[in-house]
Amino acid sequence: MGTVKKDIFIGLLVAIFATFGGVFLYLEYFTNQSLEVSLSIIREENLYGKILSLAAVPNLFVFFIFLKKKQDNKAKGVLLATFLIAFITLILKFF
Repeated sequence: MGTVKKDIFIGLLVAIFATFGGVFLYLEYFTNQSLEVSLSIIREENLYGKILSLAAVPNLFVFFIFLKKKQDNKAKGVLLATFLIAFITLILKFF
């Protein structure tokens, strides 16, 4: 795998982990229920898209960190992951 593709893939993975971290932080600190109860409420109320949108906010910080470190290809991977999350959110909103 080339260096450019490797860096983009690393940025993509970092953004996905940041999104999962954002979901965890949101559910852990901004809801009054336990993690299991929060997940069941999200499932019952069909709130996947809204939670996923909020959870993508940490990608903004990761993106700017990569830009500040002059790691543009990793920033491209974060941007790609953010677009992917936006597309998934759009699909979940209509289904």
